Amino acid sequence: MGIPGTFELILILAVVVLIFGGRKLPEIGAALGKGINNFRRSIQGKDEIDVTPKTKKDDEPKP
Repeated sequence: MGIPGTFELILILAVVVLIFGGRKLPEIGAALGKGINNFRRSIQGKDEIDVTPKTKKDDEPKP
């Protein structure tokens, strides 16, 4: 058992696309990236972790 080869990685990616669909992949990638960054910050001793979702200006209620 070693690192998966190119064919195995392509097969895994194809299965993920079939399960989640193409529209969900960017959201999953962004969430995974945030999780990795938060993990690295916690290892370095920085206690402030950003878990609030970012909102667009259009989402704010208008007066």
